[in-house]
Amino acid sequence: MNSAMINRDLNLNYSGAEAINTICSNLTFSGKNIKKIVITSCEANDGKTFISMQIAVNMAKRGKRVLLMDADMRLSVMTAQYDIQLGGNAVGLAHLLSGQCMLEDAIYRTNIPNFYLIPIGTDVKAPLSLIATPDFENLLNAVGESFDLVVIDAPPVGLVIDAAEIAKRCDGSVLVLEYNKTHRRSLQDAQQQMQRTGTPVLGCVLNKVAMDRLSTKKYYYHYGTKYKYKYGNEYGYGYGRGEYARGEYKR
Repeated sequence: MNSAMINRDLNLNYSGAEAINTICSNLTFSGKNIKKIVITSCEANDGKTFISMQIAVNMAKRGKRVLLMDADMRLSVMTAQYDIQLGGNAVGLAHLLSGQCMLEDAIYRTNIPNFYLIPIGTDVKAPLSLIATPDFENLLNAVGESFDLVVIDAPPVGLVIDAAEIAKRCDGSVLVLEYNKTHRRSLQDAQQQMQRTGTPVLGCVLNKVAMDRLSTKKYYYHYGTKYKYKYGNEYGYGYGRGEYARGEYKR
């Protein structure tokens, strides 16, 4: 198995770490059969890759054997964003699904204990030809048996159909939203599209919350039980289960 070095510091401050702990604790109560989770968003730049990485790292620190799969083959930012150096021939998901390498070549052991990675390998103009296949389903079944948790970073569901196709083969999905950006209608459309796959929406993460503005809002976020927390000086995240609510998603 090849090795990968994640050079970016993944540590969060106390508030940020506690928030990710809350998200991961909620996920652990989603059910023992929830092993393959797809992370997507309504729009680009909502922070789904950050949430995917932090969930994977947090679960690995809890002692779970975790695989993070970069499935945003149209426009991945993971390798560059986290300054990931891949050993070996630097192959990944695109090479694997197109028959150019074996599974053991595409999985990388990272410098974080219990944390493994399948990078995209290379951008693909038409990834549906690789994702909407029995080979991709067989891949997810195989890694689902080998790892305690598989976290899949998928493209935004509001822009392309890839995330919905991936979700069909997963046990649950999580939507990442940017505070004060996502329209209510876009959120409803994304939720309905994911639900049509037959895969349950496990929860929602509200990202990039302006905490000073948040404190003056009565209904900033309502999706089951509310969570809010500060990350650095200006960002926050929320997670919950239940029904989407009102108004604050309008622009």
